[in-house]
Amino acid sequence: MTMVFRRLASVDAFRAITMLLMVFVNDLVSVQGVPAWLEHAGEMEDRMGLADVVFPAFLFIVGLSIPFAIANRTAKGYSPKSTLIHVLYRSLALLVMGIYNVNYENFVREGAIIPKYWWLLLATIAFFLVWLDYPREMSVTRKRSLQGTGILLLVVLALAYKGEDNGHTIWLRTHWYGILGLIGWCYLICACLCLWTRGRQPVLWISFFFFIGLCIADKAGLLLVLKPMRNFFWIVGSGSLPALTMGGVLAAIIYRKGVDRGKPVPSLLILLLFAVLTAAAGFALRPFWGISKIRSTPSWILLSMGISLATFAFMAYVMDLKGLRNWYKVIRPAGTSTLTCYLLPNIHFAVYHLIGEKWRLPANLRTDGMGIVKCMLYAFFIVLLTGVLERKRFRLSI
Repeated sequence: MTMVFRRLASVDAFRAITMLLMVFVNDLVSVQGVPAWLEHAGEMEDRMGLADVVFPAFLFIVGLSIPFAIANRTAKGYSPKSTLIHVLYRSLALLVMGIYNVNYENFVREGAIIPKYWWLLLATIAFFLVWLDYPREMSVTRKRSLQGTGILLLVVLALAYKGEDNGHTIWLRTHWYGILGLIGWCYLICACLCLWTRGRQPVLWISFFFFIGLCIADKAGLLLVLKPMRNFFWIVGSGSLPALTMGGVLAAIIYRKGVDRGKPVPSLLILLLFAVLTAAAGFALRPFWGISKIRSTPSWILLSMGISLATFAFMAYVMDLKGLRNWYKVIRPAGTSTLTCYLLPNIHFAVYHLIGEKWRLPANLRTDGMGIVKCMLYAFFIVLLTGVLERKRFRLSI
């Protein structure tokens, strides 16, 4: 029994659930009266809400996918150099999309050449033009023309951009890179480490503990001497975010080796032990800096990792070992066309504001329990729409 070179249903399902929840919690900002346990915790609060668990789970899943993706490319005959170029290309794509998205958040309407919501809509359309999974039968000339149009559009939008930072007018800049940009950095760091080490666990474990240690040292104020270099070179999140992705990498390697040896259950038990230890470490460090996503505290990282490890172990047992997969068919597109699913709300949001909010829902559907139900239905709608587009071969691929 081997799962090394085939797509794992457990990873797709975990990714699909996480993407569904990401759309759901992002839409909660449109609702009043949302329970605190569903929302992001405040900067100085010592707790986690559901929204604080979704992003780290996605970073963990990025790590889960890396060893399988590299193994697949190796099995297909791709050289390490070719895989490295592929990693660099995917990272660049995520960074570009993340930077445009985060600059939209800092957009200034007054005096802008292109109105704010037109800018967001055109940027999202450009993403699809550049990174659409074009049919193989399409001529190279037509494909290159469409991609060139997308690139040109991104250049025009960059030149026409007007933003604001602390009261000062600014042009397009990186800021904090946005969600997609942070994913891109973590993917780049961990995928390159996997390629360099060829998946050797000792070095990857050292990397994992280095990222955790860097995060702890940063919160303890031990890295202030390095502050001048942060504007030029630094690891995103002071190591906290790559730690989540590297945790996923290690989980995938442990699980894969267990399956290859015909002992998948013991490997899942190891993952559960890993989950318990990380969660225990998170609680142990809580008295020092608390649990906070906004401040990227070590406790938030370790507790989130424990949750992700336990979830993956459960999903792997139910789906890969027991074969119970039919239940997630309805949300499967969120796990296979994830980037498309993530960007579709941008289009809806832009169009919604461009038509003047004429279709605004009644207040009772934007408040309390009914509002939460509305957000969940909206998340399912986005996933179902992603599935329709996927069947029509309309999906982003990087």
